[in-house]
Amino acid sequence: MISQVIFILVTAVAVFLFVKKWKEIYRNIHLGRKEKIKGNGAQRWRNVLLLAFGQKKMFKKPTVGLLHFVVYAGFIIVNIELLEIILDGALGTHRLFAQAGYLYTLLINAFEMLALLVIVACALFLVRRNILRVKRLASSELDGWPKTDANLILVTEILLMSAFLKMNAADTLLQARGVPGYAEVHSGSFLVSQWLHPVLSAFSNATLMFTERFCWWFHITGIYAFAIYLAYSKHLHIILAFPNAYYARLHPQGEMKNMPEIQQEVLYAMEPYRVPADAETTGNKAFGAKDIFDLSWKNLLDAYSCTECGRCTAVCPASITGKKLSPRLIMMKTRDRAEEVGRNINHNKNFTQDNRSLLHDYITEEELLACTTCSACVEACPVSIEPLDIIVQLRRYLIMEESKAPVEWNAMNTNIENNFAPWQFSPEDRDAWVG
Repeated sequence: MISQVIFILVTAVAVFLFVKKWKEIYRNIHLGRKEKIKGNGAQRWRNVLLLAFGQKKMFKKPTVGLLHFVVYAGFIIVNIELLEIILDGALGTHRLFAQAGYLYTLLINAFEMLALLVIVACALFLVRRNILRVKRLASSELDGWPKTDANLILVTEILLMSAFLKMNAADTLLQARGVPGYAEVHSGSFLVSQWLHPVLSAFSNATLMFTERFCWWFHITGIYAFAIYLAYSKHLHIILAFPNAYYARLHPQGEMKNMPEIQQEVLYAMEPYRVPADAETTGNKAFGAKDIFDLSWKNLLDAYSCTECGRCTAVCPASITGKKLSPRLIMMKTRDRAEEVGRNINHNKNFTQDNRSLLHDYITEEELLACTTCSACVEACPVSIEPLDIIVQLRRYLIMEESKAPVEWNAMNTNIENNFAPWQFSPEDRDAWVG
């Protein structure tokens, strides 16, 4: 009974902490302006199936794609057994579903095979990150917490899967020895954990019981801790990849959205009588975005969904040629600013002006002006994130509100306005130079 009470209390605390943090994330995402994204439901669900669950873009590199799919799908599927563990903990039973007989053994065997594959895949990912040091994973922009975060998750998954296998090995040995509390279950040995029997068979019944119970508690509390930790980690994409894939924009890549505010300003300049009488008091929306409040909720969902894999930066021509721009860092900085604003709200109940903004304090002019708007980053992202949309909005603010366009851009725009071409030639002489 004491064990059941402790388990229920631990579960309640885990659920409370999980819900509390996710409510904060939901609030932070909706600090962005409203944006309606709807239509073409069939295509959106197709994206969820292929991009989020099927991880279609990951398979552009088949080996890495397969390993990632094993880790993701294996971890999710193995934890279906979590239902039995939770019921056992709350009801005081042991392997409640074992009475399903052969079907139960078949399922646990499948879970064990997946657990073994997860361990192998995570070990290989650790080697790629820390020994082979794949370029996009060894970038200096990941120094510090981002690198630690990635390694911590991989090590945690290895430990959780190992505990699952060791728990099963100790349990089946105790069954075979006829120990009370275990002998009543007749699940038999399992496909992978049976190979641990030679190692554990020298232990006494008391030691095996301690091992089984320790691994049981380690596995369930580890899963709880993992779920809570996700909300503080780049591995949010495990959950947010699904809504992000559903709400991914379906317009052609590279197509930029017009700004109705600009059209309105031009209209007012040409036809002043259309200017509302209260225009001076109501004010107009700023062009572009300076802070997260000016971005849409979809932009902030993108930021929280970022996996920090660096595929966007690896294909970015600006980054490749040594310029300061990194699309991955754009998303990381946007999320960091959203988190900073969230902490401000938590402390002050409402947002209190901190004299900081996403533009300038987090993302520099140099980064924004380096972007070629080629959309390579959007194409490369496995979960349909659009760094380009954030870059364009910040750049619009920089140029249209702060008048900080490069001299070369101003000259080109002047030529287009006066000569109908980017070059400083008279349109009357077009026939002479057009060839």
